[in-house]
Amino acid sequence: MFTDKDRNAVINRYLNNPNKLQKLYRKTLTIIVLSQIFGGAGLAAGVTVGALLAKDMLGVDRLAGIPSAVFTLGSAIAAFLIGRLTQKLGRRVGLSFGFFTGSIGAFGVIISAVTDNVYLLIISLFIYGSGSATNLLARYAGTDLASTKQRGSAISVAMVSTTLGAVAGPILVDIMGEVATSMNIPKLGGPFILACVTYMLAGLIFLFFLRPDPLIIAKQLTVLEEQDKEINQIKDNQIIDKHGLFVGSTVMVLSQVIMVAIMTMTPVHMDKHGYELSDVGIIIGIHIGAMYLPSLFTGILVDKLGRSIIIYFSALSLFGAGILAAFAPTNSMFILTIALALLGIGWNFGLISGTAIIVDSTDLKKRAKVQGSLDVFIALGGAFGGAISGIILDYYDFATLSIIGAVVSLSLVPLVIWWRKDKSKGQQIERPASH
Repeated sequence: MFTDKDRNAVINRYLNNPNKLQKLYRKTLTIIVLSQIFGGAGLAAGVTVGALLAKDMLGVDRLAGIPSAVFTLGSAIAAFLIGRLTQKLGRRVGLSFGFFTGSIGAFGVIISAVTDNVYLLIISLFIYGSGSATNLLARYAGTDLASTKQRGSAISVAMVSTTLGAVAGPILVDIMGEVATSMNIPKLGGPFILACVTYMLAGLIFLFFLRPDPLIIAKQLTVLEEQDKEINQIKDNQIIDKHGLFVGSTVMVLSQVIMVAIMTMTPVHMDKHGYELSDVGIIIGIHIGAMYLPSLFTGILVDKLGRSIIIYFSALSLFGAGILAAFAPTNSMFILTIALALLGIGWNFGLISGTAIIVDSTDLKKRAKVQGSLDVFIALGGAFGGAISGIILDYYDFATLSIIGAVVSLSLVPLVIWWRKDKSKGQQIERPASH
């Protein structure tokens, strides 16, 4: 039996050996990459057909955004709970629990499709949202043992590896539809079979291979550092920039709302105009790839060009996406694909630049708490975008929804201009963050 004494002995071996610590860091990144590939597939598969499944079961377009709203709301609550569990028991337990819960939710969606039970669908999608929350939270596991100069790369590795599964998931929806049909399951339930399996695999990878737990090791390192008298004498005198918090969070939330609203209704729009499920999978796959793949370069651009410039690029990308989606000929899959790719890139620019501003605007002692709270607001913003998109589509059309998204994206420009002027009055002029 593995006792506390044995556990402490293992931890001490890493604490006293920098080489072993670096090997554990690299091992942790490898495990994150593997799990995120499966986790990304689980997330993307459900996102691709969730609205279509709801439309078929509910019978009206205005409620087609409910799945996105429900599972995004579920992800907000899951992020809070998984964060608490992780803080208490470590990354291994928290992340594996989150993925296992997401897998159970995906299984529930399959059962609801077979039984045509709308109430079970809503409950299951809520639980399924845990997988989405875990996908995002997993990126922090790579930073636990990273040095200051490695943290950005560690986060990027996690987000980029998610791309592999996230792109594969939508492409496989047609194949999984055929698999579902062969099992007497409605075709739209097929992608959730994939989600159920891949979320389970992602959880098992963390449960069995994330040993020793990087967060537990990092905590012990912190304890050792705090024994240094000089560190104990450091006072928390850093200023919290409330305006920066407002701007950073607003950028992230608006980017999320616009992206989720247009993305959620794209499959419904395509279905109305006779596109095949495989076509929907291709477009959503490219969109999700555009959301995550630029991450490695976006971080570098944010540091070199400044936060404001990348927010302008975010606004421009989101505006272009909305205009192209609104005026694209209904039979032009090419233009719609470009629009959805721009939508993903705009979201990526907004999320990473907004996150950088949040980090700049908070001190170390309060940063984690603030970030956790903002993750909930981002999820709630996505839930709102998913819910309102179905109503707009039902009463108006996809073009109107896309134009609204484009107009809202322009609000980021005066927001940043105001922030820059505010900083120039009494605070330091914006510059790339030092590391």
